[in-house]
Amino acid sequence: MLLGAFPMGNKTGAAPTNKNGKCRFLILCGGYILFLILGAAMFSAIEAPKIDDISKRVETFRNQFLQNHACLKDEDLEDFLHAIITANDRGISPLRNASNEMNWSFGQALFFSSTVVTTIGYGRVTPLSQTGKIFCIIYATIGIPLTLLLLSAMVERLLMPANWLLGTLNSKLGHLYQPFNIRLLHLSIVVAIVAAIFFAIPTAIFAYLEPAWGTLDAFYYCFISLTTIGLGDYIPGEGVSIEHRSIYKMFITGYLICGLIAMMFVLTIFYDIPQLNLGQLFTESVNGETEKLRLSSNNTTCYSGPSGLYMPQRDEDTRRAVVRIRPHGDDSPSPDEAPSSLNSDMRIP
Repeated sequence: MLLGAFPMGNKTGAAPTNKNGKCRFLILCGGYILFLILGAAMFSAIEAPKIDDISKRVETFRNQFLQNHACLKDEDLEDFLHAIITANDRGISPLRNASNEMNWSFGQALFFSSTVVTTIGYGRVTPLSQTGKIFCIIYATIGIPLTLLLLSAMVERLLMPANWLLGTLNSKLGHLYQPFNIRLLHLSIVVAIVAAIFFAIPTAIFAYLEPAWGTLDAFYYCFISLTTIGLGDYIPGEGVSIEHRSIYKMFITGYLICGLIAMMFVLTIFYDIPQLNLGQLFTESVNGETEKLRLSSNNTTCYSGPSGLYMPQRDEDTRRAVVRIRPHGDDSPSPDEAPSSLNSDMRIP
């Protein structure tokens, strides 16, 4: 339980809490380095045999090609292959039946600009001129903060119906389940909706439109793109049989921006649950207590209001006793005749 990892704030526990936070931070750093090493070992073990097999087949095919064309020198073939690979890396297909549409048409330029400002950066098509490289730097410097601002604003508006849903779940299920369980249900509903709209449906569409892609390839592209990894090994609209590539790229641009908003929206709801926000273990205050965990430990109920979630403060949940003060004595006046100052209610907190 995460609450047990946070000592209660007191004067005597400040130093141990700070020491425990440093230890957890060092463990995090060591675990992250170990995670990278493990990932490198796994990728090397899985992919290295595949690369060796392809390399041997390419070398065999090259030797057979030179034997069948004895008039061709190895140096000339090397220069030819270098030119082909360079053009392909820059997004120019050397195939005769490839689309003649330029890579820097408006639709594909729009697609490129979206990958720059969203930091996806496939790297398949890049500026070649010095002016284009300078403009790309300036454009990214302005566009990346502007994109983050847009994403944050959109997420804030999406949180309004999400808070309404959470308030509805609280009102319907609050008497049956703990607030944490209701928040998990709320998160699961949001994740299911986002997964269906931005992963399942696009995967089916890409698998249908891209002839060289399977279902796994299409889902792989959606995941790599919406997590802004952007490896660039799969890019829609690059096939030789794709028609209206410019319009196709425009639709993909809209999909990427909307998908990033949805991913940011899910992460916001996820980290809004204190028990799931593991980052608090490494960013805690000196006293080792955060406000969200304090409210969570008291099982404070969340309500949905016009401005979003509403959590009542501690003094709002405390009922105050009302005591009526009356004079005691034989000659004291009756309660009805007592002065208004004595017959008033006194609220004792």
